[in-house]
Amino acid sequence: MRGIAIVFCLLILAFGTGLRKTSTITIIIDAGHGGKDPGHLSHSKAHKSEKEINLLIANYLGGYIEQYLNNVKVIYTRTDDKFLSLDERVDLANNNSVDYFISVHCNGNPKKTIRGTESHVHDFSAKKSYSFAKEIEKQFSTRAGRTSRGVKNNDDRAHSIQVLKFTSMTSVLVECGFLTNASEANYLNSTHGQEILASAIFRAFRTSAETHYPHVNLSKDEKKGNYTIQLMSSKTWIDTDDTNFKRLKLDISRTELNTTKAYKYIYFAGDFSTKGEAQEALKTVQKKGYPDALIVQKAK
Repeated sequence: MRGIAIVFCLLILAFGTGLRKTSTITIIIDAGHGGKDPGHLSHSKAHKSEKEINLLIANYLGGYIEQYLNNVKVIYTRTDDKFLSLDERVDLANNNSVDYFISVHCNGNPKKTIRGTESHVHDFSAKKSYSFAKEIEKQFSTRAGRTSRGVKNNDDRAHSIQVLKFTSMTSVLVECGFLTNASEANYLNSTHGQEILASAIFRAFRTSAETHYPHVNLSKDEKKGNYTIQLMSSKTWIDTDDTNFKRLKLDISRTELNTTKAYKYIYFAGDFSTKGEAQEALKTVQKKGYPDALIVQKAK
């Protein structure tokens, strides 16, 4: 009996960390390249290098997580233009009880027509990494309106990526677009584009964290965003569940004005953390029957 007890204790020690329910999720955000390693370059000298864009997107991403999610610790591999070896990035992740590792990059190709986003995992058998990568590409496509080239693994690339192969947590490397494509280079160099891409990754992370860590309370009281879309004014009351509103697939709210003038009700759609995110949604709203819709900033 004593031998069985000893074996049981050893099993607990061996598997205990896998059963641990953490109250905080830790994510490392890795801005690819840096310092002496510029990464890919655009064909325009006016454009930033990949290392600069990676850092901007990484900082936006971390900012969104820190602003809108509770109980998430953000660690950055770099916050300035310094060089880090791949070994240093891997060690930083593996030595800090990290739950997620995401490496932010931009792509390049000798063919200037090649474009689109990609999310890389080491192997499709890493289910959490694969599901996280799929969600990122979904958000890149739907939320950011980018062309998605899908999730890639070791077989697709015919080589390993060190920061994916040797990190021991949910790990994804994202390619936010091709700097060698003129259109995408312009987008990647714009604040609007950087915010939208970071927002898409943020939403994918939030979905993954909610799915895989349901016991962690991620919500904040101040989770609502700063911008919304003003759809229309109306003389009469309209149900916010009206069919025309439902086509927008956004949360609809109604404000009643304290006035005797003709237009008493104002209708709003969506809740957005950044103006860039609201601008993307506005395009769809205007195409779906509200050409006069406009972005408004919420009162503080």
